[in-house]
Amino acid sequence: MSRKPKLGVFKFASCDGCQLSMLDAEEHLLGIAGQVDIAYFLEARSHIDAGPYDVALVEGSVTTAHDAERIQEIRRKSKTLITIGACATAGGIQALRNWHDVDDFIRYVYAHPDYIQTLKTSTPIADHVQVDFELRGCPISVEQLVELITSVVLGRKPRFPNESVCMECKRQGTVCVVVAQGTPCLGPVTHSGCGSICPAHNRGCYGCFGPKENAQPLGLLRDYQSHGCDQRQLVDLVRNFNGYSPEFREAVEQFETSISSDNA
Repeated sequence: MSRKPKLGVFKFASCDGCQLSMLDAEEHLLGIAGQVDIAYFLEARSHIDAGPYDVALVEGSVTTAHDAERIQEIRRKSKTLITIGACATAGGIQALRNWHDVDDFIRYVYAHPDYIQTLKTSTPIADHVQVDFELRGCPISVEQLVELITSVVLGRKPRFPNESVCMECKRQGTVCVVVAQGTPCLGPVTHSGCGSICPAHNRGCYGCFGPKENAQPLGLLRDYQSHGCDQRQLVDLVRNFNGYSPEFREAVEQFETSISSDNA
């Protein structure tokens, strides 16, 4: 009888939302839960197995020197390392600190700033170690999670559609909020997986699942600007859950530069 693959689930700087999504998927996971050995998952059980692990799922970004060291140790112990959620794949909403002085935030928020030990930036796991696969979302999709774990058990590549949120809107018959209401929306440049929740409720997409492959967010921003959308609103729209991902970050920086040039 072959040994069950050992699974470790680890948390870094995050809200735990992706781990909770895993727990919420219990009905979907019952069929494959017996095929893996959950060796480390403190959100679900107190049992601790020091490893090594066949698969490590990592939620959260690196924001402290301790975590920068800890992810190195997890990488050494893991045959396959998979990041889950916007924090782990792009730095998360906490990466907003990366455009400002984190010391100012600490002074404003904490009564005893000298107690806080943190890095100047919030960075994705891939900035520190090799990542074998990324599962995007804020939070992750239960369906994509099930597909991911199933593929790990079966030893095959996960099958995820390579399309934008706009395709989800079309399939569901959701009226385009850009065309109908003039609402800025990141759907054209955001990877699918959320089920187009926001457009279905008459709101523009916030880019929770990160930039789609070969996306052109700068062109989208300039198009929205040409139609009278507020420049600051457009910057804030992109600089959000996945704002520190390279594609979104570079687009916003170029857009802000063009704004400064226009106003000079």
